[in-house]
Amino acid sequence: MTKVAPSPNQPAPWTIALAGALSLAVAMGIGRFAFTPMLPLMIGEGQIDIAAAGWVAAANYAGYLAGAVSAPRLRWSALRLGMVALVLTVLLTAAMALPVSAWIWGALRFVAGVCSAWAFIATAVWCLGALARIGKPAWSSFVYTGVGLGIAGAGLYCLAGASLSAPARSLWLQLGALAAVLVLPVMLVLSRMGAAAPVAATLPKVGQAPSSRNTGLVICYGMLGFGYILPATFLPVLARSVVEDPRLFGLAWPVFGVTAALSVVVGAWLLIRVSRLKIWAASNVLMALGVLLPSVWLNGWTIALSALLVGGTFMVVTLAGVQEIRARTTGDPTAAVSRMTAAFAIGQIAGPVFSSLLLHLPGFRETGLTLALQAAALSLVVCAAWLWREAHRMSLAVQEKPHAR
Repeated sequence: MTKVAPSPNQPAPWTIALAGALSLAVAMGIGRFAFTPMLPLMIGEGQIDIAAAGWVAAANYAGYLAGAVSAPRLRWSALRLGMVALVLTVLLTAAMALPVSAWIWGALRFVAGVCSAWAFIATAVWCLGALARIGKPAWSSFVYTGVGLGIAGAGLYCLAGASLSAPARSLWLQLGALAAVLVLPVMLVLSRMGAAAPVAATLPKVGQAPSSRNTGLVICYGMLGFGYILPATFLPVLARSVVEDPRLFGLAWPVFGVTAALSVVVGAWLLIRVSRLKIWAASNVLMALGVLLPSVWLNGWTIALSALLVGGTFMVVTLAGVQEIRARTTGDPTAAVSRMTAAFAIGQIAGPVFSSLLLHLPGFRETGLTLALQAAALSLVVCAAWLWREAHRMSLAVQEKPHAR
C-alpha cells in the first residue's frame, strides 16, 4: 500500500493507536467482558444464580454474532458506526444496575454484544486503515492490547469495589461512568479524523471473497470460541468457590487481562518467525491445559494457572487464525474472515448454553460446569492435532515443489 502523508489536521500515529486501544478497551473489556468479574458479586448478593448467568452470557455472545453479521449491512461509515457503538456501550453498561429480571439483563447483554462487534469491526477499519495509510502499521499490535488492558482494568476496578463492599448495582453504574470517561478521547480523535478526511467511508460488503476450502480452519476457530469462553465467563466464580476473600478471588480476571495484553506483543513477534498453524496448535494445547486444570483440581494455584494459560493464548490464536485465513484467500478476504468470526461467535454461544443445560439436568447440578470444561479442553486438543497435521502437510507440499519442477 502506498504511504500517504498525514494532513495537518490528521492526528499523530500514536494518538490514532491510543484511540483504537481505548475503543477496544471499552467495547471488549467493559462492554463485553465486565459481566465476568461482576458475576461472582451478583451471585453473592443473590441477584442471579450460575445457571441463569450462563444464559445471560450466551445472550451477549449471540449479540456479538448478530453484530458481526449486521455491521457490513448498515452501510454506515466506520467512524459513525464506532461512535454509535461506544455511546450505546456506555449506556448499556450503566443499565445493568437496573433491578430487573435475568431475562431483561439477557436482553441488555444481547444489545451490548451487538455493540461490541460493531465497535471491534469499526476500529479495525478506521484505526488500522488510518495507520496503514500513513505507513505506520507497526502500531497495530498496540491497538489490540486494548482488549487485554480493558479486561484487566475492569477486573481491577471490580476487585477494588468488592474489597470496599460496594454493591454490584453501584459498581455497574461506576463502570458505565468509567467507560464514558475513556470514550471521550476516542470521540475527540474520531471527530478530528472525520474533519480531516473520511477513513474507509463505508464498510465492505460481506460475501465478496471467492470461496476457498478452509472448513477445517473455520471449525478449529469455532472450537476456540467454545474452549476459551467457559473460563472467560466463569473463572472468577470458580475462584470464589475456593477463596472467599474478594481481594484474592478477584485477581483471576485482571491476571487474565494483563496476560492477554502481553501475549499480543509476544504473538506478533512469533508470527513472523514460526508457522502460524504450529503456533495455533501449540496455543490450543496450552489453552486446553488451562481450561482443564480447574475441573480436575480446584484451588488457588490452578485458578491462577488457568488465568495465565487461557489469557496468554486466546489473543495469539485470534491473530494466527485471522492471518492464516487471509493468507489462504485470494482477492478480498472479507467473506473468509466473516466465516471465521461467525464460527467463533457460535462457539462462544455454545459454551455457556452447554454448561447451563448440564446444570439443569438431574444429577449434574454439581458437576455440569466441570464436565463442560473437560469437553472444551478435549475439543481444543483434537483441533491442535488437526492443525499440527495440516502444518506438516503444508511443509511437505512446499518441499516437494522444487522437485516437481
